[in-house]
Amino acid sequence: MKWIFSFLIALSFSIPFAVYSQQVNSCGYKIPPRTTSLRSNFQSVYEATSIVKSILDSVKWKENFQLQEQNGINNAYATVIRNVRWIVYDNIFLESVDSYAGTKWASISILAHEMGHHYYNHVISSKGSTIPTEIEADAFSGYALYKFGATLEQSIAAMQAIASEKPSSTHPAKKDRLNAITSGWQKAKAEGRGAPPPPPGKVPLPGGVTPPAGTGAGNSNAENDPSWIALSIISNKEETVYLSDDGRNFQPVKISATQPFVFKFEIYNYGWLRLPYFNGYRNYKLLHGKDYIILWNRRSRNWTVTEIPD
Repeated sequence: MKWIFSFLIALSFSIPFAVYSQQVNSCGYKIPPRTTSLRSNFQSVYEATSIVKSILDSVKWKENFQLQEQNGINNAYATVIRNVRWIVYDNIFLESVDSYAGTKWASISILAHEMGHHYYNHVISSKGSTIPTEIEADAFSGYALYKFGATLEQSIAAMQAIASEKPSSTHPAKKDRLNAITSGWQKAKAEGRGAPPPPPGKVPLPGGVTPPAGTGAGNSNAENDPSWIALSIISNKEETVYLSDDGRNFQPVKISATQPFVFKFEIYNYGWLRLPYFNGYRNYKLLHGKDYIILWNRRSRNWTVTEIPD
C-alpha cells in the first residue's frame, strides 16, 4: 500500500485489445488475446509491489519510482510527471501476456523492462521511446531476471511471444530485443546471483496490512508521521476486519481490543476498510493522517467506523 500515479511519457506498451485477429500496436508488440485464466504474479498491487522489491534487492538497487495498477489501459510503461517517476501497469494485460507466453516470468520481465527505463534515466528525456533506449531496457530486463532466478528461456518468453518481427521508428525488431535480453542475462550470469531472492509467487502479506516492527501504538515516529493511521475497536475481544489499497483485494487483519492497529496504505494516501454488515459488508474510505475507531451500533446491530477528531 504506497503510491499515487500519473503519466506523461509512455516508453513501452500501448496495446489495444484485438478480438478476432492478432494486431501489432504502435510500439511494435503483438497484442495477446485476453486471458480467462489468471496465472500472473500480478493479481494484485501487493504482489506486484513485492515482485518489484525482490527484483530491486536482487540487483542491489534502491527504487526511484512508484507503482500504480490501472486496469483497462492495456498497457505497461514507465513515465515521469511533475518530477515524480512512475511505472503504470494493467493487471489484466500482464495476465494475458503470461497466458499467451505460457509462463509467469513474462509479466515479470515486462515490469523489469520498465524498471530499466528508470534505472538508465530514459524517462527524463523528451524524446520518448527510441531503439537504443529500448535495447538498453531489454538488456536490464535480462540482467535483472537472471539475478531474480530466471532461466534464459524464461527471461526472453515475453519478447519471444509478443515482440514484432520488424523494427519501428521507436522500437527494435524481435531479433535485436532477444539479443539484448540474452546479453544482459549472460552478463549477470558471469557475475553470479549471490543470495537468491524469494521465488516468484511466494510473497509476504502487504506492508500496509501488517505494521512494520516499531510502528505499533505509542511509537512516536508513527504518531507524528501523517502517512500512518491508527485503527481502534471497541470490543471485549480480538476482531477481524479487512483492509485494501484498491477497494477490490482485501486482506484480513486482526485488531486487538486493547491496542490500536497502526498501519498505512502504500499505494495511495487512502484505502478501504471493510466491515461485516447485515446484508454482507460495508466499505469505508480511510485517509492518511486520520485516526479511526470501530464501534458497535446497538440500533442497527452492525459495526460502523467513525473518525477521531484531532
